[in-house]
Amino acid sequence: MNTRAIVDTYYELANAGDWDAWCDLFAPNQIMDEQLAGHIEGRDALRNIMKSFPDMYARFANVPRFIVVDGEQAAVVSHISAATHAGATIEADVSNYFRIVGDQITYLANFHDTVPFAPALAR
Repeated sequence: MNTRAIVDTYYELANAGDWDAWCDLFAPNQIMDEQLAGHIEGRDALRNIMKSFPDMYARFANVPRFIVVDGEQAAVVSHISAATHAGATIEADVSNYFRIVGDQITYLANFHDTVPFAPALAR
């Protein structure tokens, strides 16, 4: 897959809630700087974190609004709409930076306001 296809698949799998396949998009030695979870190294560590994701959200959608691809890099501006199991809603604009090498995401950083996510973190 090319960079754009991997980025598109990233959002498709996230929106489908297929977190195991989503984790498979990442290289085994991936590095992620995630606004809420912090610095995550390794696909196994990421997979372990994502196991709790369905417990945090009753509904989760991350819809790309703008995508720029340059070779092995991509930047995406998207919007997250989510709800907790208690019914609290989350609306947040997000910016993601991807580095993709050999058909796998090797680095991802995301940036967003953390305040809208307080209900999900308070569970």
